[in-house]
Amino acid sequence: MTRPQRAAPFIPSRIRAGDLLRLGSAGLVAKPARAVLSALGVAIGVAAMVAVLGISASSQARLDAQLDALGTNLFSATSAPPVTGPPVPLPPNASERAGRLPGIEQSAAVGTVAAVGVYRNALVDPGRTGGLTVTAADLTLIDVVAGTMRTGHWLDQATSRFPATVLGTAAAQRLGVSAPGGLVRIGDQNVLVIGILDPVPLAPELDYAALIGMPVAQTMYGFDGSPTRLYLRIEETSIRAVRPLIAPAVQPGTPAAVAVTRPSDALAAVDAVDETLTGMLVGLGSIALLVGAVGVANTMIISVIERRREIGLRRALGATRGHIRLQFLIEALVLSALGGAAGAVIGSLATAGVALASGWPVVVPLVVVVVGVASTLAVGAIAGLYPAIRAARTPPNTALSS
Repeated sequence: MTRPQRAAPFIPSRIRAGDLLRLGSAGLVAKPARAVLSALGVAIGVAAMVAVLGISASSQARLDAQLDALGTNLFSATSAPPVTGPPVPLPPNASERAGRLPGIEQSAAVGTVAAVGVYRNALVDPGRTGGLTVTAADLTLIDVVAGTMRTGHWLDQATSRFPATVLGTAAAQRLGVSAPGGLVRIGDQNVLVIGILDPVPLAPELDYAALIGMPVAQTMYGFDGSPTRLYLRIEETSIRAVRPLIAPAVQPGTPAAVAVTRPSDALAAVDAVDETLTGMLVGLGSIALLVGAVGVANTMIISVIERRREIGLRRALGATRGHIRLQFLIEALVLSALGGAAGAVIGSLATAGVALASGWPVVVPLVVVVVGVASTLAVGAIAGLYPAIRAARTPPNTALSS
């Protein structure tokens, strides 16, 4: 018995040569503007996520480099705010007491010279202090806080005994001093400016101070020798053991009257705030990506409606429902992948621009780029699934007659 031959697929007579020439070229080219807008929506979402996370990573790299240069082993000790009554002042030899602890590498004390202001000259109203303070400082201070001189030089054994000052960067700006060699007014005395500090990230209070030597502060301005703050460098391996010993060493009778802090924790707190804002912005980027997915789905649904004749023609030529589903699913994936790739490039360029403009190292996490592009493929697959199924279910005769 002979095996019956499979009948050739039915091709309706109304199919013309022009239909065959247009077959396979209709695709997304049928409505390029709509396709571009849909891909742009996906690109914006990916670009937002890549840029936000890239800028955050660049900022984190800058902070890490800054902390590596300054060190995270700097601690400060001050008088703790009392529950009642005035605060207990630190003893005059507080720096020496703390310096005797094992694990303390360096120590330095500073003391605010009360009721003494710093002014540009004698003609300035004494009430206009500009928020600046006069601070007596140990000679080792600049090394302990990892400070650097913008211009001039730091206090030494000679200048600490005479009317000479080193200005913090903000103090110099407010006083209008840009170079050493000039005079400023501290209290009722003209004082020679011998240097200007660079900003001190781990001790920002020094930026607003006019720093003078401990000896001249005591002889000329009535400073009692009690420091208002200690700066301590502790060996990295001894931090956990030494930190709880600082307060008892400084104030054996009332250790609760001493507050010990770690200035680098403030920078870490700023970084934590940046991470929170980054999370919010990533959420906005995800919403933009979702909007792009809706655009892709809308484009593919409209494409199915507009290309019913093509679908009918392919089905009449023998294409199965699986072929139709695959065609529209691939088109959605291509549309999303192009948007994702464009978004990754745009986000990376935005990250590089912001980082270079801010003087940060450029960091674009590869995993963010990969996840961003991969998410667009997932979005494309989900957005194109329903249009693909709808296209596959279109009967050939109905499609060709529309």
